Amino acid sequence: MPQHASSPDFLQRLAELEDQVAQLRRTGWERDELPFYPTSLHTMPYEDATSFTTVWETVLAPRTAYLALGLVFIGDAVGATNTGGAWQVVLAETDTVMSGTVAATFSYQFAAQVIGLSPYQTLTELKVQLQVRRTTGATTGGKYGSGGAIGIAPRYARLL
Repeated sequence: MPQHASSPDFLQRLAELEDQVAQLRRTGWERDELPFYPTSLHTMPYEDATSFTTVWETVLAPRTAYLALGLVFIGDAVGATNTGGAWQVVLAETDTVMSGTVAATFSYQFAAQVIGLSPYQTLTELKVQLQVRRTTGATTGGKYGSGGAIGIAPRYARLL
């Protein structure tokens, strides 16, 4: 004779699910992925300008306390000349919250940081911009003709 275990009562299962949903509502989601969109006139995540240019951006409603952001960079190589540059993350069009350099080594470089969003939580919309500029390297040739370019891309962006 086959043996089978009786399943829990439907009302008991429903009560457990309601408790789990209530707990999720109290604590919120642990993280939400945040998409970025390219803005470069070249429609590629590379830029050869010598002043800071926004290459990626997004707009969010800052309802959470933190934004975890990971970035990747690479400088162009034109002939035997490697290109270096600088990068920055700008919030609300004016606040630089992360910045650094891109070494002229023609190799990938990474950066990561958790950014506090508390000062922006009263805003309904917050623009996040990823900007780069060329500071060293070739001034002719290259990806777009006016010198070496700097590549930048978000690896991850999570609201915590």
